[in-house]
Amino acid sequence: QVQLVESGGGLVQAGGSLRLSCAASGLTFTSYAMGWFRQAPGKGREFVVGVSWNGGSTYYPNSMKGRFTISRDNAKNTVYLQMISLKPEDTAVYYCAALKGTVVVGGPGYTYDYWGQGTQVTVSS
Repeated sequence: QVQLVESGGGLVQAGGSLRLSCAASGLTFTSYAMGWFRQAPGKGREFVVGVSWNGGSTYYPNSMKGRFTISRDNAKNTVYLQMISLKPEDTAVYYCAALKGTVVVGGPGYTYDYWGQGTQVTVSS
């Protein structure tokens, strides 16, 4: 059974930082690109960033460049999202997702194969 388990969310003041983790099990981690998405209250799901199977390629939409950094540790089957200079508008549930393939980075137009349950990030002003 595939599981993606996010952790690291919480309450932080504006300008602060958080690092989210997503631990994967039940799948061959190196066969998957990984991505982070978020969903704010009352809004649709938004793609944050994607990373290829080996971490060699990443994709950040323009709106996400500069404050978010994705990385992965294939030895630990874990993908990370480092967030800095957080703003109240970053408040959302953050999800990690796995996309089968070793020649893809992923993005909002892809259908991801597996999803985590999400972790809440709340940024206070």
